[in-house]
Parts: sequence; C-alpha cells; structure tokens
Amino acid sequence: MEKQLELRRKPLAVAVTAACMAMSANAPAQEGAGPVIEEILVTATRREASVQDIPYNISAMSGDYLVDVHNVVNQYDVLRAMYGVTVVDRGYRNSGTVNNIVIRGLNVDNGANGDIMLNAVPTVATYYDNTPLFANFLVKDIERVEVLRGPQGTLYGSGSLGGTVRYIANVPDPQAFDASVEVDFGTTSGSGGNNLAFDGMINVPIGDRTALRAAYSRIDNDGVIDYVNVYQLNEFREPLIDVDGQCVDPRDATDQQILFNTGCFREAEDADTVEIDYYKLALRSNITDSLSVQLNYHRQEDEIGARRSTTVGDNGQPPGSDLFFAYGDDDSGQVILEPSSREVDLASLDVEVDFGFATFTSTTSTYDHTGVGESDNGGLWASGGRDWNFLFYGGQWPRPIQRAERGYEDEAFIQEFRLVSKTGESFDWILGAYWMDQETSVYQLSWNPGMNLFKNACRDTGDVICTIGGIYGGFWPRFYAGDLSEIDFEYVRDTDYEERAVYGEVTYHFSDTFRLTGGFRWFDNETVNDTILGFPLPPGSTSPAAPQSTDSDDDVLVKLNASWDLNPSAMLYTTYSEGYRHGGAQAVPSLENGDPFGEPNAEAIRTFESDSVKNYEIGIKGGTDAFQYTAAAFYVDWEDPQLNTTSAFFGFFLAANGQEATTRGIELEFEGYLTDTLHYRVGYTWLEAELDKDFISPQTGAVVAPQGSDLPGAPNNTLSFNVDSRWQLGTDMELVAGVNGYYQSEAENFINQSSVLNETYESFLLLGASASLTRDNWQATLYVRNLTDEEGVSGGFPSAYWSYDTGIFENWYGNGNRRFIVEPRTIGLRLGYRF
Repeated sequence: MEKQLELRRKPLAVAVTAACMAMSANAPAQEGAGPVIEEILVTATRREASVQDIPYNISAMSGDYLVDVHNVVNQYDVLRAMYGVTVVDRGYRNSGTVNNIVIRGLNVDNGANGDIMLNAVPTVATYYDNTPLFANFLVKDIERVEVLRGPQGTLYGSGSLGGTVRYIANVPDPQAFDASVEVDFGTTSGSGGNNLAFDGMINVPIGDRTALRAAYSRIDNDGVIDYVNVYQLNEFREPLIDVDGQCVDPRDATDQQILFNTGCFREAEDADTVEIDYYKLALRSNITDSLSVQLNYHRQEDEIGARRSTTVGDNGQPPGSDLFFAYGDDDSGQVILEPSSREVDLASLDVEVDFGFATFTSTTSTYDHTGVGESDNGGLWASGGRDWNFLFYGGQWPRPIQRAERGYEDEAFIQEFRLVSKTGESFDWILGAYWMDQETSVYQLSWNPGMNLFKNACRDTGDVICTIGGIYGGFWPRFYAGDLSEIDFEYVRDTDYEERAVYGEVTYHFSDTFRLTGGFRWFDNETVNDTILGFPLPPGSTSPAAPQSTDSDDDVLVKLNASWDLNPSAMLYTTYSEGYRHGGAQAVPSLENGDPFGEPNAEAIRTFESDSVKNYEIGIKGGTDAFQYTAAAFYVDWEDPQLNTTSAFFGFFLAANGQEATTRGIELEFEGYLTDTLHYRVGYTWLEAELDKDFISPQTGAVVAPQGSDLPGAPNNTLSFNVDSRWQLGTDMELVAGVNGYYQSEAENFINQSSVLNETYESFLLLGASASLTRDNWQATLYVRNLTDEEGVSGGFPSAYWSYDTGIFENWYGNGNRRFIVEPRTIGLRLGYRF
C-alpha cells in the first residue's frame, strides 16, 4: 500500500510561511529610487532566468559575493553559505575521495567514511559547468554557484536523489583584456606557521570573437594538528628501536633488542600541511552569431601532510606512569602520519548552436582522478576486543603498528546533448540524451611494519615469546625486512559502469499566470565488477579473485510541477519528482562454494539494488526590488536506501540496501536591505530524517539500525546568514564590510544511535567577518574565519570503536579515535590588483 503523505508542521515555520503568503498577496513591485537586490541569472533549468522566476527551490550566489562576503576558498565554505546543505568537513585530506554533501537529510552513511572510494554513488550530484564530477576543486574564478534541492533527473544527464550543486566558471571575454593578481597571508589558531596563497588570472582577446582565459591558484598552509606520539620509521617504514636512549634501525639491532626494546617516538607539530596547485584554462570562440565553441581544462594537485582531526582521551598507558598523558585540543593520537595526495584532470568541449526555434548544446567531457592516502589502522587491531596481536605474536610486541594505504583511480568519458526550445507562446520544452562510460579501480593494502624482523628474531633465539600462543612458532618461514609478506590485507575492486539516458520536460502555459510542467527520464545502465581480496600473512596464502559480478537496470522516472503567479511579485508552486540512484555489482566469493575467504550467503550481497525517492514539495517565492523570500515545505519518501558498509566476515567493501526512510522539512530564505546600504541574507532549514523500518542486513539478517533511528549527518536545524554594507569614501574609494555565520544543531555519526560506531556531535556556530577597501584597481581585505574558534565536529572514528582497549596485552601506544574538526580560527589579509 502506498504510504500516506505526512508532513509534521512546526508552528514557527508555519507562521513564517503564512506571513510570506500574506505579504505576497498585497505587495506591489517596488518603484523609484532605493536599494535593489542584485539579480543573479542562472541556467539551472537550462534557460537563463532569474532565481525568483524559477518554480523550484534553488539558491545561487555570485562568485564575487562568495569571496567578498563569505571569504570562500573550498566547497565547505561555499555550501555552508547555502542554507539547508550540510557536509562532513574532513579538511583537504582525500578531499576528492568521497562526496559528503547532504541535502534534505538524504544520507545513511557513516561519518567516518572518506578514506576509500565508496561502492554507492552520492545522493547529491556535483557539476563543473556542464560536466558531472565530484573533484572538490578550489573555488576560484567562479561566476556563480547554484544549489538545486530535490531530484533533478529530468534536467540533467547525471541523476540525483537529494539535489545538484553546480559550479559555473567565468567564461573568456573577447571584448576586453582583463587580468588580476592576489596574494593572501594568514595564520590559523593552533599553528606555529602561516598560510600563504596566490591567485592569478588573465583574459586575452584573440580577434573580435575569440578569447583565452587562464587562471592559477596556489595554497601553501602550515598545519594545525600535532601528531604527538609518532613512531620514527626507517626506509621500509618500520619502527626504529630505542637502545640506551638512541634510535637504532632494527636491521642493525640484536635479536634481543628486536624482541624486547620499545620504539622511538617523536612529536610532529603542525603535521596537516596543505599544498594545492589549481590550473584552469578556457578557450572560447563565437564563430558566428549562432555558433560558439568552448574548450575547458581543469587540473588540481594536492599534497596533504596529515589528517585534520583530533583525538580525545589519553594514550592508553597506565595512569600515573611516566608514559601516560592526555591529549590536548590540537593533538592527534595516531602513531604514524596520515598523508594523502591526488591529481585530477578534467577536459571538456562545449558546442552551442542557435537554430532559431531552439538551442542545441553538446558537451563532451573526459576526466582522470587519482589519489592515495595512508592511515593508522591500529584502532582496528586494538579496540572492541580485537586484540589480534596476541594471536600473531604470542604475547606482547613492543612496537605494535598497523598501516593502511588506500587509493583509487576514476576515469570517465561523458557525452551529453541537449535541445532547449526558445520561450514560446504556449509550450516550452527540453530534450536531452546522456551517455557515460566510467572505469574505477579502488584498492587497500594493510601492513604490519617490522613483523618480518620480529619473527626472524624469534626464530633465531627460540625465546618463549615465539613458542607460546603465537602462530609464528615452528612453521613460519623467514623473510627479509621490507618484504611484501608484511601485508596482512589486500583488496582491489575494479568496476566498469555504463549509463544511457534520455530526459526532458514540457511546460504548457495555460495563461500568463499559470503553468504546468511534465518531465521524464528513461535510463539504462550496466555494472561489471571484479574484486580481489586476501590475507597474505599465512604461509602459502594467495589473494584470489572473486567471481565476476554484473548488474543492470532500466526504468522511467517522472516529474510534475505547477506554478501560479499570485501577483506580479509572488509565485506559488508545487512539485512531485522522482529520484534514482543506480545499484551495482559486487564480486564477493562464496563460503558455500568453498572459495578462499568466502562469505556466507554471498549471493545476497553480490549486487545491491537501486534506491529511489518520491519528493513532494510546495513553495512560495517573491518579493520586491529590496526584499525577496522563498519558503518551501517538502516530504521525501526514500525506498531501499543504500548504506556503504563491509561484509560480515572478511571486510569486503560493499553497499547494502535497507527498507525505507523519510525526510520532511521546511526551508526558508530571506534577502533584503535594512537601509539603503545595509544588506542581509538569511536561510533556515528545519528537518526530520529517520528510518521508517528496521534496516536489515541482507547478508546476516541482523538489524543494522532499528526503525525510528535518526539519519546521520542530518541535523534538525541549520541556519546560514550574512549582513554586509558598503560605504563610499570620497570619489575613488569604497569600503565593504560584513559578518557571516553558519549554525547546525547536533547530528549523529552513524545510522544506529546505539552502535559503537555512533557519536552524537554537539551543535556549533561558525562566525566570520571581513572588511574590504577598494581604490582604483587595488583591493585590500582583512578577514577572519571561525571567529570564536569553534571545534565544529561533523564526523569521525568514534571513541567507543577506535580507542584502544584498556588492559590490552600488546603494548599499543597512542589512541585510534579521531574527530574531524572545521578549520580553526583563521585571520588573514588579502591584497589584490586588477589590470
């Protein structure tokens, strides 16, 4: 039976919405002199239009406004400026690995995700101009950013469940030469160093119809996190040994020293350094009045020194001993640094032809995105009763360390065609075709550094530690230091994905004030997956390939929208739209077939199903020259939500389907002027997001999360705001100053609030301020981000699951839990010159 629509209304939200409707019913368009809100033209509906004329809930901000008022640098800054959007802020480390954007609460994934590319694709699509890709480029030389809430499969080639975020770059201008340079110097709380940044742009006309635009940005930031108990390692990344106060390479130590001496530690201050280079190039030619071609290229290179996260608690040593200490506000308890690096290249060709009755657009894109990161995996070995070193070493190992390397390569070719009618008397229409061919390769290798030297020393001495309890005694062969046999876990996942889709919309204008839109999306997709998984430590073991798995799906989605102009300054709209996220194949070996490392009931997890949403929405938007508003109420029914998780026994990364969840909420946005120069913008979202049925594991039948659980990363309340003003100082100088803020209420880390994987993170408020002085071609900006130095935790590796057990046998040092924090208070000065 179809679930009956239910929308719980909050009195405050209802009152505000009613007030908006009352104002709209009587508010005439403002005339005469006075402040006027900057009109932002967007192409979200594939036609250029004002945000206030589009019958959907969409927000847009110009690039200049985002920089001048919000001081944005990256996607976290941008999305916190857009109301109703939440992110798990993991900093720049592996920042392109996992899309962590949540709109309308559509998320069931763990806040600890982020180190490895996931099986299920994100619920929110991201676009750079006309190319669907999550690359987390720096937000530089941007014309505007658009956020569309709700499913968008009838307007875009890449479908989505929760919404779409579009980054629209500045285009080359053949009319005039333009260039700018900017340098930025700042300092961040907790860091002993400085932040340096550079931006340069040049726009060069080539004749009357062609122009080249190039931009380059560089970020070089010292870190803020101190890794206070990091092992000192040799060239094979094995721990050095403390011999009479000296750090000795274990290859130069005696067997007794290898067996019983502890490691050497150091403190790595400000370890999470950031080095990013971003390049952008665009060549545009308006060949004729009806034909234009633009070639685009983006490249970004990231080198990150460590993770921006903090550890709570202590280092697990006996309280009162000389080794015991508690972690401070900027400390990490990992015993190895956790660096990452990545490269992403995106090239696209846009061709636009004006046929008179319609505009034809072709976008051809290709990208290659690779990355790798290292992690301290000790929390997986020494918490929750997983004291595995006792099994391997037969007792205490003086230098326990477990390192994981995770990497990915994602490459794709994408072709999209669109034909968009010119606005006509009665009908407007859009027709598009989309094809994507994507290949991804994801891997994880885990090491036990120093294991070979330890077991060889055991063999040489015959010490009791080698013969009681440990599996090294008697039969384990000899290896040399640095040998690959120290790998205890190997995982490789290769996936080929192909999708074809046809989509479109038709709008019929019944009158000058009433319109009805119908949309559709037909799609067909196929996934082929090959996986290798093994545990190479035991002698003679291999990492076998699982049976290849395939999956395919096709369907049709629909959309209905009606909009009515209540008067020249207000519009009422309602929307029903369907969203879809494709399923996939997961090659998992079967225990029943006798496969090495086979999983029981593997057939149940060799594929995961698509999930889908039915989105119901009603809204009103309008205003005058000096005041605009949007109010919307939504209800989303989410069927078969996909959870990124692991298999029950051997840890295959996979996605699993639940049963049903719902989200409901109220979205409000106001923008206007309090005086002729004092401008404000406020956005608020109230949200409830929860499971409607128990989330049952398809492999084991166990309850992953019970009915009524709150969805993670979906706070009940979010608020974004800014207030800014301009002052003319004489005839050639202007001062622009403003404050901005972002608030979110408490949020969960995992879908089951009773699980050790969950933590409830407290609410936080981030405040910023800036003042810019402009004279002629010069501009100087003094800014501060996170004024009150809030911790702002939005995800992490919880203490209950990742902190080392008390009273363990293996001498683990440090602590495995982590909490992702926002950028601490940063104060900076930006100087720019425009030629």
